[in-house]
Amino acid sequence: MQVEDVMTKLVQCCSPDDTLEHAAQLMWQHDCGCLPVCRGPGDSGYRAIGVVTDRDICMCALFRHKPLAELRVSDAMATRVLACQPGDSVEHAERVMRDEQIRRLPVVNSEGNLLGLISLADLAREATRPAQMQAEVQVCDTLAAICAPRQLAA
Repeated sequence: MQVEDVMTKLVQCCSPDDTLEHAAQLMWQHDCGCLPVCRGPGDSGYRAIGVVTDRDICMCALFRHKPLAELRVSDAMATRVLACQPGDSVEHAERVMRDEQIRRLPVVNSEGNLLGLISLADLAREATRPAQMQAEVQVCDTLAAICAPRQLAA
């Protein structure tokens, strides 16, 4: 099975210049905890340049001691874009999530333009279909790996 078979295609995104207040409002309105951060539109779409999560927003506000309206997405976003492509196997996406301990991956084309998002929730929904016992076990293993305490550098 490929990423394009289970990914969420209608995904909200934000700009690095947006306020964190705007990003938080988008997350609330669309019931999501993560937004791809994009530049664009370009010739072939919006280029994924990062990701911001609800946790990123909270921690940025806490440590900067400023209201969300005074902070930019660029202040809080992760700039290392871990992504997959629609033709990648679901197992590949799960492996990246497991290894990097992340719950969501942007799905991009070969130019890095956003096409969608694949999440642990997408994988779990797929695993509950009949005849998907092995997928169910894999999703459980992925969730356990994502939730394991990280080894912090000394």
